Amino acid sequence: MPSLIRFLVIVGLLAGLVYGGMIALVTFVEPQPREMIQQIPPARLNK
Repeated sequence: MPSLIRFLVIVGLLAGLVYGGMIALVTFVEPQPREMIQQIPPARLNK
């Protein structure tokens, strides 16, 4: 097996593993909604 083909197969397998990991995260991890509060200084509002 030439080294280019071997390299492409390994890169393809790694890309498949990363893609599978992303699909697993999307499927099994549910984000927890929470309220966000950010204070804005009054000087910034008067521009």
